[in-house]
Amino acid sequence: MSETPDRADLPGPTAEHATPTPGVPAGPAPRDEPPGSRAWAAPQGAPSAHGGAVPQGGIGPQGGRSPLAWPAGDGGWGAAGAQPRWGYEVRPSGPSAAPEDSLYHQQARNGRQGALGRLGELLLLVGFLVAGTIAVLAVGASAAYALGLDFAPEDSERFLDDPLADTVMALAGIAIGIPAVLLAVRLGGHRFAGSVASVTGRLRWRWLGVCAAVAFPVLALQTGLLMLWGWLSEGDASLGDVEVPGWGTLLLGLVVLGLAVPFQAAAEEFLFRGWLPQYFGGFLRSPWPGIVVASLLFALAHGFGAWTGFALLFYSAMWWGWLVVRTGGLEAVIAAHTANNVVAFCLSLVLGQLADTDTAADAPWQALVLELLVSPAYCLLIARLSTKYGVERRGPRRSGALLPSGPAAQ
Repeated sequence: MSETPDRADLPGPTAEHATPTPGVPAGPAPRDEPPGSRAWAAPQGAPSAHGGAVPQGGIGPQGGRSPLAWPAGDGGWGAAGAQPRWGYEVRPSGPSAAPEDSLYHQQARNGRQGALGRLGELLLLVGFLVAGTIAVLAVGASAAYALGLDFAPEDSERFLDDPLADTVMALAGIAIGIPAVLLAVRLGGHRFAGSVASVTGRLRWRWLGVCAAVAFPVLALQTGLLMLWGWLSEGDASLGDVEVPGWGTLLLGLVVLGLAVPFQAAAEEFLFRGWLPQYFGGFLRSPWPGIVVASLLFALAHGFGAWTGFALLFYSAMWWGWLVVRTGGLEAVIAAHTANNVVAFCLSLVLGQLADTDTAADAPWQALVLELLVSPAYCLLIARLSTKYGVERRGPRRSGALLPSGPAAQ
């Protein structure tokens, strides 16, 4: 048999909150009696809140009495945004935004990022990445079996024997990072998933188009200069073994890669230029610790190759990390990463070299020299264009107008 908890110690309404009833003499407001006592009852015969006289006996719908203790205005239960006066804080159940006017790396500062919360968000992200990778492998293996594709030999670094199918499967395995990051941010970080995309809470598609219009010519020019440099140094040997595929395979490959590569590139940016800097920015004022750690992990994620390749990846990642904070979003680096990978994968397809396992970590010193010039040139040009187009680099001044505000970060 359950017992009713004693609420006598809970503070009751004060005299200034009592609502006088027309035609009923005002009496002293109950202060020290618990709800449900006679001190809270309206005088017999007084009109109820729903009209008619209040009959004797009890409070509420069963007893018919209307408790005058809870006024409709001035912070009472009937007022908008009213809170009970029990002395404890009612925390929002939904996502919370960062304080207004916050920079990109500060978007995790929504007042709900305690130490355990940060650990939980990290574990959620790792769990989603592992589960997503397993799901992609299962779906890819099932599709390969249904299509009659052969699996790669056990001593191979590939999963499927067909280079195009294996490349697409690898791209899909990386692309799973997009939903993994968004779910971890929303469920573990208690903030809006779109805050990883930009300070406006979404991808700014027009700005993304402007960045892509700059990135594709710049990255295509860089690739062309690198190929010309190699040809002038080594002749035809710089191209390696060339085996141009048939038109059917070529057209299919261009379409499939054109669809898959943007998601793969965006996933890497959501993780390394988005979530990681914001994760560190949740408790560090400067964006640079997060950018440095993310750049190191980004370089290591491409494998151990030549030192020139590692330096190239780390150097470009540092510039891209700065550009994200400068422009308040991932659009510029998604465009650059997509342009670079589309050009690289399509060139490998045309030359019949998709089966090669080399990555950017194996880049030669000539590529590093070009990167020393191209990365700052692209980033500084985009930064200038962001000023020209009025791209937001901070969150909205009144965050409630776009994103519901959360408690300010401590």
